[in-house]
Amino acid sequence: MIVRLCSPTLAGIKIANMFNCDCSSPAELRRTVRTLNQRLFHKGLLIIPVKFFENKALIYVFRPKLLNEYLKNDEVRRILDLRGYDTNNMNSCMRLIISRLQKDSFPHEIGIFLGYPPEDVQGFIDNKGKNFKICGHWKVYGDEQKCCKYFRRCEACTRDYLNSYRSGNTIERLTVAV
Repeated sequence: MIVRLCSPTLAGIKIANMFNCDCSSPAELRRTVRTLNQRLFHKGLLIIPVKFFENKALIYVFRPKLLNEYLKNDEVRRILDLRGYDTNNMNSCMRLIISRLQKDSFPHEIGIFLGYPPEDVQGFIDNKGKNFKICGHWKVYGDEQKCCKYFRRCEACTRDYLNSYRSGNTIERLTVAV
């Protein structure tokens, strides 16, 4: 599931991915995640089960180093500062977004934590998810051509990673050190 849904993050070309998975046992999922983190953390990848609900779990797979660098972007800082985040402290930002994800609503600033362009995150917030130029991996309000090129790159990465995984490569081997 991680290879299918998070290949661009494994490859180091995307900051993060998030997905829901079946989860009949939170304790078992936590053990599996702990084992995966032990195998992949040295490559700069971290997996966090963010929320458990109705036999499902919300999983966040990310590159802490890339996220920390992204949080230094002026536009990213502005978006998050307005929402109460301490952008000088990535761990504090992570605690707050996880806390907000665990509540009923889905915070729109999650796009920042997935590495979406800040103009697209702000566009989504301002337009309440409407009036976008295109919809691909996210709703694009900014540079359409740049995003389309990036979407194609992510799709090619996913195809290549799935083929490689099916050919016997392990998730450790597919995960690029960043």
